[in-house]
Amino acid sequence: MSKPAIALSNVTKSFGSTQVLKDISLQVTPGEVLVLIGASGSGKSTVLRIMSGLETADGGEIWVNDVPLHDTRRSREICGHVGMVFQQFNLFPHKTALGNVTLALIKAQNLSSAEANKRGMAALERVGLAERAQHYPSQLSGGQQQRVAIARALAVEPKIMFFDEATSALDPELVGEVTEVMRGLARDGMTMVVVTHEMGFARKTADRVVFMDKGVIAEQGVPEQIFVNPQNPRTQQFLSRVLEH
Repeated sequence: MSKPAIALSNVTKSFGSTQVLKDISLQVTPGEVLVLIGASGSGKSTVLRIMSGLETADGGEIWVNDVPLHDTRRSREICGHVGMVFQQFNLFPHKTALGNVTLALIKAQNLSSAEANKRGMAALERVGLAERAQHYPSQLSGGQQQRVAIARALAVEPKIMFFDEATSALDPELVGEVTEVMRGLARDGMTMVVVTHEMGFARKTADRVVFMDKGVIAEQGVPEQIFVNPQNPRTQQFLSRVLEH
């Protein structure tokens, strides 16, 4: 039995007087695609941010690639293990697609320009944008900009990729090109944790779906079970509302 890539044990988190996560325990195995679904405010993005080291839990243990994120002295070791893709693309407008992808490689990983460009081009190739390497963000569609953001995350060669609502800022017709890239990563065996409202993606690509409600894991299982035969009344209610749209 391989060690989990991510293990959360009794994780809690509050913002002010609001408890956002209540005793969350969850494991992700290497190569697994875990999709978190639930209404806004259910805690799914907070779980993702804690797993990726962007947010600190109030209590519990978080292990990511054997790094104990709950230990502040060691939490920085996670850098380079994980890639994060947000709702907003956060690209530098004055840099080309390639320039955006290579910036962290040169600044944080101290690669030479030649080495960074080589790795950057490989990452752009992986998201289908090699021919757009010299284009600026303003010359790219929203879907292409998000694919550059994915390439930027991939260029550091992470072992785990996190996606936080990566398609929700896109026009509906551009969503498919981004989810197709994400599916490709899943097929390549990348460990992925995805927060999404795209139920089609969750159903087709996830190995496991976790439904969160009011800071707890209300239900989890393989997509077929969650979407076809959910057990929890809250899951049933959420899906009937979401799938109607």
